[in-house]
Amino acid sequence: MPFFDFLSGEFIDVIHWVDDTRDTMVSRFERQGHAIKYGAKLTVREGQAAVFVHEGQIADVFMPGLYMLETNNMPVMTTLQHWDHGFRSPFKSEIYFVNTRRFTNLKWGTKNPIMLRDGEFGAVRLRAFGSYSVRVTDPARFLVEIVGTDGDFTMDEISFQIRNVIVQEFSRAVAGAGIPVLDMAANTGELGKLVADDIGGTIADYGLSLPELYIENISLPPAVEAALDKRTSMGLVGDLDRFARYSAAEAMTTAAAQKDGGMGAGIGAGMGMAMGMAQAGPWGARPAAAAPAAPPPPPVEHVWHLAENGQTSGPFSRAALGRMVTDGRLTRQTHVWTQGQDGWMHAEDVTELAQLFTVMPPPPPGAP
Repeated sequence: MPFFDFLSGEFIDVIHWVDDTRDTMVSRFERQGHAIKYGAKLTVREGQAAVFVHEGQIADVFMPGLYMLETNNMPVMTTLQHWDHGFRSPFKSEIYFVNTRRFTNLKWGTKNPIMLRDGEFGAVRLRAFGSYSVRVTDPARFLVEIVGTDGDFTMDEISFQIRNVIVQEFSRAVAGAGIPVLDMAANTGELGKLVADDIGGTIADYGLSLPELYIENISLPPAVEAALDKRTSMGLVGDLDRFARYSAAEAMTTAAAQKDGGMGAGIGAGMGMAMGMAQAGPWGARPAAAAPAAPPPPPVEHVWHLAENGQTSGPFSRAALGRMVTDGRLTRQTHVWTQGQDGWMHAEDVTELAQLFTVMPPPPPGAP
């Protein structure tokens, strides 16, 4: 082979990487038997970082910019610098391009229900799902801890591990937050931020960060949701006796209007229903005793959070706050907050709590 052809094959003037995919996190610059020319230009675009690996060790990390590979302390060894080896260098430098942009719209979800204890429903099971984004913040650490020598590393290769971390931290956060199940939908933003903060330290060891985490839905098992729907419907109906009469009247009208069975069948069905209503209604000779109306669902007890010296505690029930008043741990000037309250307020300014400071015991026996 002519000497000129050999030299032209050795020269690589520009080193750069253009990503035409949406999930590639790391791509190795393929040498294909060519050495990197002394004085070559390294182009690192915005949203990228270039990691130089020389003789198996990370030598340098280049952030976005244009670099001339011409200084003697660069970890770039070309075959042209080693004539004594017949243009065959014993050294080899590799370049890994790391994608540092955000990888968005990644999905997470609980594979199995999460068990927790709720103040109103007792032991319940929850499922949740949402989305998150991730980005590489430390290219060198990410290369060492996760990528290794993989020359084409994609987001799919690490998303499963991140999802496991998210589900674990979500389970811990939702169990320790003390938020009632029926109020969780109003606190998904707070829960998402809490989970993202807790995950930050774990994935930082991978050289990653979690800029965003969203909880899109928190749901109960279908059987529990059906029971809640039925309970809600009962609350909307109110007087069940009046509702039963109205339903019977509607059924009688529908049966009387039926044409498939003929006029006689429709009238007979309507008369049968009317007789049944007569036995249950007030116009019958011996009306049956009306069933008592179902009591309304018990009110949801408020729980309260306290703020002292820049720190929050809680939630506490009203009974617990009463004991804290007796112990002196809750005063009139203590700041309190509960769901639906507009900001922090002094305890004495909250009607429900002000009574705790005004109720005094009767005088002791024998007092004048």
